[in-house]
Amino acid sequence: MLWARVYDRRPFLITLVGLVALAWLALVVWGQSPYGRFLSHEALEDARLGDGRYLATLLLFVAGWSTMTVAMMLPTSLPLVLLFRRLTRRRLDGGLLVTLLIAGYLSTWVAFGAVAHIGDLAVHGAIERARWLEENAWVLGAGTLALAGLYQFAPLKYHCLDKCRSPFSFIVEHWHGEGEATQAFRLGVHHGIFCVGCCWSLMLLMFAVGVGNVGWMLALGAVMGVEKNMPWGRRLSAPLGVALLAWGLSLMLVRTQAGGLLG
Repeated sequence: MLWARVYDRRPFLITLVGLVALAWLALVVWGQSPYGRFLSHEALEDARLGDGRYLATLLLFVAGWSTMTVAMMLPTSLPLVLLFRRLTRRRLDGGLLVTLLIAGYLSTWVAFGAVAHIGDLAVHGAIERARWLEENAWVLGAGTLALAGLYQFAPLKYHCLDKCRSPFSFIVEHWHGEGEATQAFRLGVHHGIFCVGCCWSLMLLMFAVGVGNVGWMLALGAVMGVEKNMPWGRRLSAPLGVALLAWGLSLMLVRTQAGGLLG
């Protein structure tokens, strides 16, 4: 009976792993192609609103961010997805419900990407209007590192992290078996919200180092996966916060000694 359950899960797990692997492959190939710049939000800054290229550039950036979300964030939520699949596998619409769950989860991260991008445009607009910021743009990178480091100690971070680390309790809390399709999508959205709540500051680092940097995506995805799913993952949060704060501070000290603050 145990062998049968394991065998039943294998095709679904292989499909998910294949989807994630395909997303990583697409990012690598895309990044090495002549269109690799469209993975970066900087391409949108070059194509100003109202420019005929803007809509096409925006769609390409959304496609790139969505692919990055599948590659980085879907693996961190595999425990919840696999458990939900197990609970619904005997239903005729079980496959649809799991698909809606994943769609709801990914849509939350896409929405976060949109908000982050709007904020990034506002920051770059402020840089263009302030000469000091334009000459000392490194402050933004150091500030992003410091912000990510500080958030590692925030109570909200741990509250959201605990929600993500308890997939069974989360499903019991949000799945009641009525209006199944809508509820499956909402379950994914709710899980995505808590996932964003515990990981948003780390994802902001992608804007600091460059969206589309595969090495950084692998590193950050691994860190978030460990935090959310490994038994000892919660103990990683504080040391990571210290490391990020130290990194931001060292960057500030180096730039200050080099005369960066004087412009």
